[in-house]
Amino acid sequence: MKTFLSVGSGPGIGAATAERFAKEGYRVVLTSREPARLAARIAQFAVKGYTVASKTVDAGDLASVSTLIRETEAEFGAIDVLHFNSASMHQDTIETQPADTFVSDLTVNIGAALVAVQDVSRGMLERGEGTILLTGGFFGVTPNPDYVSLSIGKAGTRNLAYGLFDSFKDRGVHVATVNVATVVAPNSPEALGVAEAFWSLHAAPRASWSAEVTYPA
Repeated sequence: MKTFLSVGSGPGIGAATAERFAKEGYRVVLTSREPARLAARIAQFAVKGYTVASKTVDAGDLASVSTLIRETEAEFGAIDVLHFNSASMHQDTIETQPADTFVSDLTVNIGAALVAVQDVSRGMLERGEGTILLTGGFFGVTPNPDYVSLSIGKAGTRNLAYGLFDSFKDRGVHVATVNVATVVAPNSPEALGVAEAFWSLHAAPRASWSAEVTYPA
Protein backbone atom coordinates (compact mmCIF):
# COMPACT_ATOMS: atom_id res chain seq x y z
CA MET A 1 0.00 0.00 0.00
CA LYS A 2 1.29 3.44 -0.89
CA THR A 3 1.71 6.03 1.85
CA PHE A 4 0.58 9.67 1.90
CA LEU A 5 2.09 11.78 4.68
CA SER A 6 0.30 14.98 5.65
CA VAL A 7 2.33 17.55 7.59
CA GLY A 8 -0.26 19.95 8.94
CA SER A 9 -3.49 17.94 8.86
CA GLY A 10 -5.90 20.74 9.65
CA PRO A 11 -9.66 20.47 9.13
CA GLY A 12 -9.62 22.35 5.82
CA ILE A 13 -7.08 21.68 3.07
CA GLY A 14 -5.12 19.11 5.09
CA ALA A 15 -8.07 16.85 5.84
CA ALA A 16 -9.65 17.21 2.40
CA THR A 17 -6.42 16.38 0.58
CA ALA A 18 -5.71 13.39 2.79
CA GLU A 19 -9.19 12.05 2.14
CA ARG A 20 -8.81 12.56 -1.61
CA PHE A 21 -5.73 10.33 -1.57
CA ALA A 22 -7.36 7.86 0.83
CA LYS A 23 -10.14 7.40 -1.73
CA GLU A 24 -7.48 6.26 -4.18
CA GLY A 25 -6.29 3.54 -1.81
CA TYR A 26 -3.45 5.35 -0.07
CA ARG A 27 -2.60 4.85 3.57
CA VAL A 28 -2.84 8.37 4.99
CA VAL A 29 -0.73 9.50 7.94
CA LEU A 30 -2.22 12.55 9.64
CA THR A 31 -0.12 14.72 11.94
CA SER A 32 -0.56 17.31 14.65
CA ARG A 33 1.27 18.75 17.63
CA GLU A 34 -1.56 17.20 19.66
CA PRO A 35 -2.59 13.90 18.03
CA ALA A 36 -5.61 13.64 20.34
CA ARG A 37 -7.14 16.47 18.32
CA LEU A 38 -7.12 14.14 15.31
CA ALA A 39 -9.05 11.36 17.03
CA ALA A 40 -12.46 12.30 15.60
CA ARG A 41 -11.05 12.72 12.10
CA ILE A 42 -9.27 9.38 12.26
CA ALA A 43 -12.48 7.72 13.40
CA GLN A 44 -14.35 9.28 10.47
CA PHE A 45 -11.73 8.03 8.02
CA ALA A 46 -11.83 4.55 9.53
CA VAL A 47 -15.64 4.40 9.29
CA LYS A 48 -15.29 5.10 5.56
CA GLY A 49 -12.91 2.16 5.23
CA TYR A 50 -9.72 4.19 4.78
CA THR A 51 -6.38 3.10 6.16
CA VAL A 52 -5.27 5.90 8.47
CA ALA A 53 -2.66 6.54 11.14
CA SER A 54 -1.56 9.54 13.17
CA LYS A 55 1.77 10.88 14.37
CA THR A 56 3.05 13.81 16.38
CA VAL A 57 4.93 16.69 14.77
CA ASP A 58 5.65 20.28 15.73
CA ALA A 59 6.43 22.25 12.57
CA GLY A 60 8.04 24.90 14.74
CA ASP A 61 10.70 22.36 15.78
CA LEU A 62 12.78 21.28 12.80
CA ALA A 63 14.13 18.23 14.61
CA SER A 64 10.53 17.11 15.15
CA VAL A 65 9.93 17.24 11.39
CA SER A 66 12.98 15.07 10.70
CA THR A 67 11.89 12.61 13.37
CA LEU A 68 8.45 12.38 11.77
CA ILE A 69 9.92 11.42 8.40
CA ARG A 70 12.20 8.79 9.93
CA GLU A 71 9.45 7.27 12.08
CA THR A 72 6.98 7.14 9.21
CA GLU A 73 9.48 5.41 6.92
CA ALA A 74 10.46 3.00 9.68
CA GLU A 75 6.84 2.01 10.31
CA PHE A 76 5.34 2.06 6.82
CA GLY A 77 8.24 1.98 4.39
CA ALA A 78 8.53 4.44 1.54
CA ILE A 79 6.65 7.73 1.68
CA ASP A 80 5.14 7.98 -1.78
CA VAL A 81 3.51 11.40 -1.37
CA LEU A 82 4.36 14.22 1.02
CA HIS A 83 1.88 17.04 1.53
CA PHE A 84 3.30 20.00 3.44
CA ASN A 85 0.39 22.10 4.68
CA SER A 86 1.62 23.71 7.90
CA ALA A 87 1.39 27.49 8.26
CA SER A 88 1.69 30.14 10.94
CA MET A 89 -0.79 32.90 10.16
CA HIS A 90 0.02 35.85 12.39
CA GLN A 91 -1.66 39.06 11.30
CA ASP A 92 1.12 41.64 11.60
CA THR A 93 2.62 44.40 9.48
CA ILE A 94 6.30 45.29 9.16
CA GLU A 95 5.66 47.89 11.86
CA THR A 96 3.99 45.56 14.36
CA GLN A 97 5.63 42.15 13.86
CA PRO A 98 8.17 41.39 16.60
CA ALA A 99 11.40 39.91 15.30
CA ASP A 100 11.07 36.78 17.44
CA THR A 101 7.61 35.89 16.12
CA PHE A 102 8.76 36.65 12.57
CA VAL A 103 11.55 34.09 12.92
CA SER A 104 9.25 31.51 14.51
CA ASP A 105 6.66 32.08 11.76
CA LEU A 106 9.27 31.50 9.06
CA THR A 107 10.44 28.35 10.83
CA VAL A 108 6.94 26.92 10.36
CA ASN A 109 6.11 28.48 6.99
CA ILE A 110 9.30 27.66 5.10
CA GLY A 111 11.95 26.15 7.40
CA ALA A 112 9.84 23.09 8.19
CA ALA A 113 8.96 22.71 4.51
CA LEU A 114 12.65 22.74 3.60
CA VAL A 115 13.50 20.07 6.18
CA ALA A 116 10.54 17.88 5.21
CA VAL A 117 11.49 18.08 1.54
CA GLN A 118 15.16 17.40 2.26
CA ASP A 119 14.41 14.34 4.35
CA VAL A 120 11.65 12.77 2.28
CA SER A 121 13.33 13.43 -1.07
CA ARG A 122 16.35 11.27 -0.24
CA GLY A 123 14.33 8.09 -0.52
CA MET A 124 12.25 9.36 -3.42
CA LEU A 125 15.30 10.32 -5.49
CA GLU A 126 16.96 7.01 -4.71
CA ARG A 127 13.85 5.15 -5.91
CA GLY A 128 13.34 7.49 -8.85
CA GLU A 129 9.71 8.23 -7.98
CA GLY A 130 7.56 10.24 -5.59
CA THR A 131 5.49 13.38 -5.24
CA ILE A 132 6.07 16.38 -2.98
CA LEU A 133 3.08 18.72 -2.65
CA LEU A 134 3.28 22.14 -0.99
CA THR A 135 0.29 24.28 -0.04
CA GLY A 136 0.94 27.71 -1.50
CA GLY A 137 -1.05 30.89 -1.25
CA PHE A 138 -1.79 34.01 -3.25
CA PHE A 139 0.12 36.08 -0.70
CA GLY A 140 3.26 34.44 -2.07
CA VAL A 141 2.58 36.09 -5.43
CA THR A 142 0.87 39.28 -4.24
CA PRO A 143 2.13 39.99 -0.70
CA ASN A 144 -0.33 41.32 1.86
CA PRO A 145 1.21 44.01 4.09
CA ASP A 146 -1.03 42.91 6.97
CA TYR A 147 0.40 39.36 6.86
CA VAL A 148 4.08 40.03 6.34
CA SER A 149 5.49 36.74 7.67
CA LEU A 150 2.88 34.59 5.91
CA SER A 151 3.47 36.44 2.63
CA ILE A 152 7.23 35.90 2.83
CA GLY A 153 6.74 32.29 3.87
CA LYS A 154 4.42 31.51 0.96
CA ALA A 155 6.84 33.20 -1.44
CA GLY A 156 9.53 30.91 -0.06
CA THR A 157 7.36 27.82 -0.51
CA ARG A 158 6.63 28.81 -4.10
CA ASN A 159 10.31 29.36 -4.85
CA LEU A 160 11.15 26.02 -3.27
CA ALA A 161 8.76 24.28 -5.66
CA TYR A 162 10.01 26.12 -8.71
CA GLY A 163 13.65 25.83 -7.71
CA LEU A 164 13.47 22.04 -7.38
CA PHE A 165 10.99 21.27 -10.15
CA ASP A 166 13.31 20.72 -13.12
CA SER A 167 16.14 18.87 -11.39
CA PHE A 168 13.78 16.63 -9.43
CA LYS A 169 11.63 15.95 -12.51
CA ASP A 170 14.71 14.65 -14.31
CA ARG A 171 15.10 12.16 -11.45
CA GLY A 172 11.46 11.05 -11.35
CA VAL A 173 10.18 13.16 -8.43
CA HIS A 174 7.37 15.68 -8.91
CA VAL A 175 7.54 18.81 -6.73
CA ALA A 176 4.51 21.06 -7.05
CA THR A 177 2.43 23.67 -5.26
CA VAL A 178 -1.19 24.76 -5.37
CA ASN A 179 -1.46 28.53 -5.22
CA VAL A 180 -4.59 28.88 -3.09
CA ALA A 181 -6.24 32.16 -4.07
CA THR A 182 -9.37 31.98 -1.95
CA VAL A 183 -10.49 31.55 1.64
CA VAL A 184 -10.86 27.87 2.53
CA ALA A 185 -13.15 26.74 5.35
CA PRO A 186 -13.36 23.18 6.73
CA ASN A 187 -15.66 20.84 4.80
CA SER A 188 -16.18 23.44 2.09
CA PRO A 189 -16.33 23.21 -1.72
CA GLU A 190 -13.09 25.19 -1.74
CA ALA A 191 -11.34 22.59 0.43
CA LEU A 192 -12.49 19.86 -1.93
CA GLY A 193 -11.38 21.91 -4.92
CA VAL A 194 -7.87 22.40 -3.56
CA ALA A 195 -7.68 18.70 -2.71
CA GLU A 196 -8.67 17.83 -6.28
CA ALA A 197 -6.00 20.19 -7.60
CA PHE A 198 -3.39 18.37 -5.53
CA TRP A 199 -4.62 14.99 -6.75
CA SER A 200 -4.51 16.18 -10.38
CA LEU A 201 -0.92 17.35 -9.97
CA HIS A 202 0.05 13.97 -8.54
CA ALA A 203 -1.88 11.91 -11.09
CA ALA A 204 -0.66 13.81 -14.15
CA PRO A 205 1.59 11.88 -16.54
CA ARG A 206 5.23 12.91 -16.32
CA ALA A 207 5.10 14.74 -19.65
CA SER A 208 2.39 16.98 -18.20
CA TRP A 209 3.97 17.74 -14.83
CA SER A 210 3.88 21.35 -13.70
CA ALA A 211 5.37 23.20 -10.75
CA GLU A 212 2.22 25.11 -9.87
CA VAL A 213 -1.51 25.41 -10.42
CA THR A 214 -3.76 28.11 -9.04
CA TYR A 215 -7.08 27.40 -7.33
CA PRO A 216 -9.53 28.72 -8.37
CA ALA A 217 -8.09 28.73 -11.86
